[in-house]
Amino acid sequence: MMRKSAMFVAALAAAMVGSAIGHAGEVKLPDTLVTTAYNTGTTGYSQMIAVGGMLKNRYNVNLRVLPGKNDVARLAPVKAGKAQFTATGSDSVYAQEAVFAFGGEKWGPMPIRLLMLNRGKGCTTFAIARDTGAKTLADLKGKRIGWVRGSPALQKAVEALLGFASLTTNDVQLVEVGGWAASINGIIDGDIDASITSSSSTFMKKMEASPRGVIHPPLPHADKEGWARVQKVVPWYVPSICTHGPGVPDGSQESIASIYPILVGTPTVSDELAYSLTKAMVTHFDDYKDGAPAAEGWALDRQLYNFYLPMHPGSITFYKEVGTWNAEGQANQEEKLRRQEVLKTAWEAHVASGPTDFVKEWQMSRAKALSTAGFDPVFTSW
Repeated sequence: MMRKSAMFVAALAAAMVGSAIGHAGEVKLPDTLVTTAYNTGTTGYSQMIAVGGMLKNRYNVNLRVLPGKNDVARLAPVKAGKAQFTATGSDSVYAQEAVFAFGGEKWGPMPIRLLMLNRGKGCTTFAIARDTGAKTLADLKGKRIGWVRGSPALQKAVEALLGFASLTTNDVQLVEVGGWAASINGIIDGDIDASITSSSSTFMKKMEASPRGVIHPPLPHADKEGWARVQKVVPWYVPSICTHGPGVPDGSQESIASIYPILVGTPTVSDELAYSLTKAMVTHFDDYKDGAPAAEGWALDRQLYNFYLPMHPGSITFYKEVGTWNAEGQANQEEKLRRQEVLKTAWEAHVASGPTDFVKEWQMSRAKALSTAGFDPVFTSW
């Protein structure tokens, strides 16, 4: 009897969520939406094309997906108002923080707002050519590593993963390339030994089919010191069990959660638009979940509400309607918005001060402002 009662409660809860998705607010979308993404052929780009197919079939909405080779190329159209969204990665954090390419006088802290994220069953890891014989991160010492110019997100990922094994970029040979896809092709062509990747990327199948093959090294969760070194560089990396993608030994290993891509905009995106797009992607998830590699990571039960970026209020409205928004998410929201306000105030004061060395002085004033407000600056120089 107890089991039947529990099953009834679960079924009722599911029905209530389904009802909320179907009948709360109306989905109101413009005829055309624009998002940027990583290059054609990447996981993020392919997933946005699949989402676009759903929007076209269900709402007769055209989703234009603009590929961008580097961080600035993906964020600039959003900043300029030429794209409402970007389906991207850590570069959204760097834009919020006004660091690296986003720390110059023509940029400044960007008020990023998260709508949804893809937390797939793959992992953020190194794609290593199997013929190198390397099986662990420590084995990468002396190897040729892809280094994407103009992409702090990918560069910091390299530093973080090397750090797990107490390695630095000085312990490897960095091979500069113009884009992420070029780094994977460089492995296949024999010019590079390893590059940062998502294990679910379609390029991993290409590597697996090549003479060099592919393997992904583990990041054992029990190695607390290794993980501390990773999160010192990239604090939004979290442990996960990796079960998807060619090159994952025995189909499962401990690694970094592949939170990619993340769909973000800014406050210029109306609450109605953010609500509608979030609702459309959740309601018609089945339409696109099999349309691209790792697209199942967009599922409602894969969302995180304590990520490093604040949520868009329109999306929060939807999550409240379906009952998934929680107290932890609300506390995180308030803290992340406060961080953005500290950054904004510090930037305005810095610009008004007329600095002689804009970037160097911003590095110092930014770190001081965040520390004074009780935040970890994370980045103190670049």
